[in-house]
Amino acid sequence: MTLAASGAASTGDLVWIDRLDDPRIADYRHLKDARTRAAYEQSEAIFVVEGRLAVRELLASCFPVRSLLVDDHQLYSAADVVDGVRARGATVYVATRQTLAGVVGFDLHRGVVAVARRRATTDGLSLVDGVLDGDARSERALFALLEGLNDHENLGALFRNAAAFGVAAVLLDPTCADPLYRRCVRVSLGHVLGVPFGSLSPWPDALAALRSRGVQIVALTPRAVDGRARSIEISDLAARPDDGPLALLLGAEGPGLSPAALDAADQIVTIAMPGGIDSLNVATAAAIAFHALAGTAYRSTPSSDPLKALGS
Repeated sequence: MTLAASGAASTGDLVWIDRLDDPRIADYRHLKDARTRAAYEQSEAIFVVEGRLAVRELLASCFPVRSLLVDDHQLYSAADVVDGVRARGATVYVATRQTLAGVVGFDLHRGVVAVARRRATTDGLSLVDGVLDGDARSERALFALLEGLNDHENLGALFRNAAAFGVAAVLLDPTCADPLYRRCVRVSLGHVLGVPFGSLSPWPDALAALRSRGVQIVALTPRAVDGRARSIEISDLAARPDDGPLALLLGAEGPGLSPAALDAADQIVTIAMPGGIDSLNVATAAAIAFHALAGTAYRSTPSSDPLKALGS
């Protein structure tokens, strides 16, 4: 059954779903089954965006929308999302809350979930070149450089912070988690779809190539690192005169940055804390550092789109 159009500008179909085995909604089945989903999404080159706010970010991003699934309560309360998806020629599927929960495998309180198409993996160095070739060269572009971040919630929160403080791009080593995994997208409130990101490999050799582009690599650690570059506080780094683009190197909680990554850093920085406090959550530490750097001499948001510079 196809429902009546909700707007004159809409082109995508609006379709009612009343069967759990309807083949048209195969993209949405068993969202909590991580292993099955990873294989399916890889084969279909898709990813899932959950929640009204995140889907709005999807509509503003460069990722093509494949379809939208909403419960019947959201059909009108989320009319802007529904119309936005249909305006892009994508189908909107509507189901009762009970049917929706049966399809995705859990009670989806937000009642709004979309599927989008992945883009080809962006090379991190090409992404950096796109930023530096824009108007940002005369300013101080700020990059986030991540090693071993495999917790999807931490990664999603870090992307949300990167968006909030104008980080130009996020560069990930090959061991980082997938930024487009459902939980990561949800925790970021969809901001992972708006912050350019790319893969930096081979690791850590690619750090030398990054430095050759004039990017200073600064490693953020909980405490001073013996035998390596003298550490300074983040506030002292922020007070320095503008001397070019900077990449803030962050590691996973627990293991932290590898010795090879620390050796590749030009500077070690810390966040001043009272004695007895071991460390901060990596996303929280990143937010403090992003704010300190973006709020002073570090002007981090480029005026041109680096993805456009890559011809994306």
